This record gives sequence, structure tokens and C-alpha cells, in this order.
Amino acid sequence: MTHPHPIPEDAEARRAVRPVICYPNETLPRPDLALYQEARMGAQKVAEVTVPAREAASFEVAAGQFFRITSIEGPQVGDLNLWNRHDISERFFSGKTRALHGTHVTTGERLWSNLPFLRPMATVTEDTLGWYGIDAYGGSVHDVIGTRCDPYTGHLLQGGHYHHCCHSNLTRALADHLDLPLTEAEMQVHDVLNVFMCTGFTRDTGQYFMKASPVRPGDYLEFFAEIDLLGALSACPGGDCSSEHSSDTAACYPMLVEVFEPAPGALQGWESPARNGYDRSHGR
Repeated sequence: MTHPHPIPEDAEARRAVRPVICYPNETLPRPDLALYQEARMGAQKVAEVTVPAREAASFEVAAGQFFRITSIEGPQVGDLNLWNRHDISERFFSGKTRALHGTHVTTGERLWSNLPFLRPMATVTEDTLGWYGIDAYGGSVHDVIGTRCDPYTGHLLQGGHYHHCCHSNLTRALADHLDLPLTEAEMQVHDVLNVFMCTGFTRDTGQYFMKASPVRPGDYLEFFAEIDLLGALSACPGGDCSSEHSSDTAACYPMLVEVFEPAPGALQGWESPARNGYDRSHGR
């Protein structure tokens, strides 16, 4: 028979040890936001895509362009995937983005790609929900902690086969855009940036929570594309995610993606970032 280990006498002292930031980011390469903002002022819209409610749509953005995600008609959150347009094995790495910037992203922070590439894919240049900050529950917006609602977890917890969760929406959108079988496209769908979603972790149980997004029609999150991008955005079936995130009853609304092209010469001195410089020898 096993006996529980006694609580150590110095338990409180152990809990009181101050935390250490795992990845101090003071030495990260900094985006030139002033240059980006100046280039954005003269940019012209060159494309737009409307993402239907409970569906996803794909879009392309060239390096040096801007793309804006806007909530239209009603409060709506979206799940964003990004890939290198020329090589979809390079894709958004939410885990490392979280490690470098925190659980939620805002203006001046970047979306990083997976290993072995590990470079900025996009930089957040405007965030109309930047005022929200962190609320009394520990909640904030635009998280990189939730993976995306998916039919496998739904089946595990509730049974059934729900097909309009964000994972399936993104799978269909990528399959259609690249003319891939669903099974092949699904393997490229990855953890998302939850645009406009208000989330955090409970302090008592450490569980991932969501609450009604503060987003309203006209709010947007805008990015500068650091490399040529293929994106897919799902308008989550949870709507504003105030109660559930895989639902045919929640009020859901479309979202708008717009692409803007700066004037020639507006980005003088800017270069698209090279892939990570590690030599990949791994000690051999």
C-alpha cells in the first residue's frame, strides 16, 4: 500500500520562489513599426475575401503587403492558419509564438513559423482591441493557447460528428485552395491564432476558458506580411464564444479579410526575413 508523501515543511517557501521568464525577448529582432505605418498610409486595397459564418476561406498575401481581419455584421471570432505560400511545410508555430510573446498577441508582436524555419511570418501592426488588456479573470484577446475546435475532441467529449468546427472548416478551405484530398490537407492544418477570442486560464484549476469576445462590427486586427503567405480563416461556429464553440445555435456572422499593397518604394530598406540561421548540425 502506498502512502501519500507528506507536505514538506518548506512548502510555502518553495511556492514563493520568483518565476524566471523562459525566453527573455529583448534581443528579438524588432519590426520597424514606423516604416510599416508610413507604408500603410499610402497602401491600396488589392483583394478581399468574405468568410461565411461557420465556414472558412483562404487568401494569399505577398511579402510586403498588409492584411486586415475585420468582424462584420456581429461579434465573431476567427481561427487563423498561415503557411509559406511556396512551401506549406513552413507554417505558423503558435507554441513558439506563445513562448516568445505570451499567451495573447497585439501590436508590435509577431507570428513565428515552425522549426527549422523559425522566422517572422507576419507582424501585428494594428489592433482595435488593444484597449482590452488583461481583465480581472486573467482573460485577454487574440490568443495563441487554444488549438482550434475540432471534431475529434467533440466526439471524445460528446459523441456525434460535427463538421463545421474550425479544424474541419480550415481543412476544407485548404483542400479547395490547393486542390488536395481532404486527408492530405488535414495534415497541414495546425494550431491557430484565435482572432478576437477572449480567453485565459482559471486560477483554481488551470483550465482554458473563454468568455464573450469584446469585438464589435468594425473592429479589426491588421498584419504586415513578412514572407509570401497563404492564409485560411474560419469563422468559428461559436460566434463570440460566450457559451460554446461548436454549435449550430450560436449567433454567427461573416468576417472580412482585406489585402493592401503599399506604394512602390514605400518599404525602402525592408527585407523579407531569411529562415533561421541555425546550422542544423545538432551536435554531429
